[in-house]
Amino acid sequence: MTEISDDILAAIEQAIGPAGAPVPLHEPEFGAADRTAVQDCLTSGWVSSAGPYVERFEEALAEVTAARHVVAVVNGTAALHICLRLAGVRPGDEVLMPSLTFVASANAVSYCDAVAHFVDSDPERLAIDPDALAAYLETVCEDTPEGTVNRMTGRSIRALLAVHVLGVPADMAALQELAAHYRLALVEDAAESLGSYFAGRHTGTFGIAGALSFNGNKVITTGGGGAVLIDDSEIAAYARHLTTTARREGGVGFVHDEVGFNYRLPGLNAALGRAQLDSLGDQLARKRKLAERYRAAFGSVDGATLVAEPADGSSNHWLNGVMLDAADPMLRDQVIETTNAAGYLTRPAWTPMHLLPMYRDCPRMALPGAERIFASLLCLPSSARLAAA
Repeated sequence: MTEISDDILAAIEQAIGPAGAPVPLHEPEFGAADRTAVQDCLTSGWVSSAGPYVERFEEALAEVTAARHVVAVVNGTAALHICLRLAGVRPGDEVLMPSLTFVASANAVSYCDAVAHFVDSDPERLAIDPDALAAYLETVCEDTPEGTVNRMTGRSIRALLAVHVLGVPADMAALQELAAHYRLALVEDAAESLGSYFAGRHTGTFGIAGALSFNGNKVITTGGGGAVLIDDSEIAAYARHLTTTARREGGVGFVHDEVGFNYRLPGLNAALGRAQLDSLGDQLARKRKLAERYRAAFGSVDGATLVAEPADGSSNHWLNGVMLDAADPMLRDQVIETTNAAGYLTRPAWTPMHLLPMYRDCPRMALPGAERIFASLLCLPSSARLAAA
């Protein structure tokens, strides 16, 4: 155990240099343009969800992602909640989603009073394993005039939620095919994948809607914020309606026609996000350089393999991950303790959703891939600034 811990520590130090002060997993960067943008917003007074700053941020995101419509919201979890509502997820429905994901993915399903139905992940890609899912759906799904039903629970399976883990794009072609075959609404959790592409197309733009996050640990940040990417104009209009408390436009009164949500992004956050987008290309280039340095450093490490960029897509390298050959949580934790003690703040993957108390009774397929990833994955310090170390 000690040998692999020392080898991984040496590889990290080779890639990014001596730790000195503790090296965070991921930290934001702010420059003069960011400060100017925030000050301009303060001076204008348009600090809440109305005004030009939110619109400018949405327009810039649409240009970056090639999404036809962008609706900026307060955080990535809110974005996921709205995506599922746009997909028609209703109380009692099931949503197929990976167990290996951040808890916000499952929580957003719960906010719809729906049921998460956990599916397995590919240890090489970290995302949903489409081959395993296809075989599983053949056994569990029943086609009815109203749509696909889980023959084990009797509940409708309404949607398929794809997650792009650590910025590595999922196999969207295969997942689109499965969604179409089983008449499932396809939604993307692209919270970690701004700047990632599958087959030349930005993540978050393959389904009915996709969610982005701009939390402080993402490639760019608005402090806290998210966005919904949408192709259809009518669906986009409904998303704006839902996220602004479902207030009907026109007239001088306050008339709301359904239960809506106060989810719109404040202008102050949007001003920061718009400025941050100007540095996105530079951030992505430096993160790619850092990933290449990690790849070179880990090339000679026996017992551990860096998570690879898939041949059919490109990753934003939000977080670089390394998989231990041994699926051993004790070994994983020892490596984390060794690297953290040396000042490199590595972390494990999230605890799979089916192991959390509030989700352990949800329907699920066999999950060997998710459990293999959880037992083996280490996330490495991945801030763009480390490329210059």
